[in-house]
Amino acid sequence: MTSEAATRLTASSWPTLSEVARDVLLEVLIHSPLSRAEIAARLRLSRPTLTRVTRSLVAQGLLVEGDTRPRASAGRPSEMLHVRGAAHRFLGVKLTAERLFATVTDLTATPVATAEEPLRCTDPDGVVAQIAAVARRFPGITGIGVTLGGIVLDGVVARDEFLRWTDVPLKAAVTGATRVPTAVDNDVQALTAAEHWFGPGAGLRSLAVITVGAGVGTGLVVGGTLVAGSHGLPPHFSHTLVDANGPQCGCGRRGCISSYLMTHVLLRRLTGHPGYEEALDRVRAGDPQARQVFDEAGYALGVLIGTVANVIDPQKVLLTGDGLPLYEASAPLVHDGIEDTYEDDPDLIELDVRPFGFSEWARSGAALAIKETITGAITGQRDGDRRR
Repeated sequence: MTSEAATRLTASSWPTLSEVARDVLLEVLIHSPLSRAEIAARLRLSRPTLTRVTRSLVAQGLLVEGDTRPRASAGRPSEMLHVRGAAHRFLGVKLTAERLFATVTDLTATPVATAEEPLRCTDPDGVVAQIAAVARRFPGITGIGVTLGGIVLDGVVARDEFLRWTDVPLKAAVTGATRVPTAVDNDVQALTAAEHWFGPGAGLRSLAVITVGAGVGTGLVVGGTLVAGSHGLPPHFSHTLVDANGPQCGCGRRGCISSYLMTHVLLRRLTGHPGYEEALDRVRAGDPQARQVFDEAGYALGVLIGTVANVIDPQKVLLTGDGLPLYEASAPLVHDGIEDTYEDDPDLIELDVRPFGFSEWARSGAALAIKETITGAITGQRDGDRRR
């Protein structure tokens, strides 16, 4: 038996669900645990319909009845419904220019295994083969989610500057190599969706995720829905002007947010082009040049946060990325930038600073696979446009 055949035979299939069953499963997944009465009220379902749907989901092994909660009024305690995490497993893959990070989760996006290895090459066929090899280590996977720092349109990587890819049909290629349904998306979009469902933004109606590091990324949730443009592009604030006399930006102008915040640009402004840790050491030691460069970057980060907050007035701004030490080094300047940009009281902005590692980015790939599996988008069998 070939390795490909073994993967095909051991992949775990997802049951066919009605739209109502999907809605119920999503509600419990995001807000678990819930009683039947709470679900019925949230989704405006009749008791008979909800009873039928939850009975089916329990029989399919997706929901499980758990502990009880006393009712506010007299009567029998409410039995709580939970998602049965062990029912399915999902593989998330995060690609950088040099490494592959993988995380396997259960149905609740709880990690159960991780892996990390250097990319053997950046040729698309070679990367697909490497993803397939990783997938074979984890038989019984229901779905795969792959994320990367590029523009993704309907499973095709239209452009990725880090991997130097153009028009790569990654979704079809990975699905073909693994025989496992696969979803592909921009990494910041996937991270935003994951934190909105399974992280510190769970259940919020509005959320902004800002990432700083090799690139500057922004993901937005408005009205409980992940924002994507009409051409599939994620929200883009990196070329917002901070100072017309600022550093040269790759777009040809001066003083864009990205000209301050992208790690390689920040380091290039320092004498000797040090590594990031060395640059931080210089700041801590009081080096005036390093202090100025980091403070200017911190102010630009504050402008970015304030600008995003002006646009959507989010319940929370989640700040992360491998360039996050910038916030620690120049927090006062970040808050100066917020105050100079945000049109209301800066205290209204709930800033949540989270130092996520690459395993969390890979987990967001698994969350992407969970999301698209439940909604039916991973196989293209979707009941209308139901992005959440």
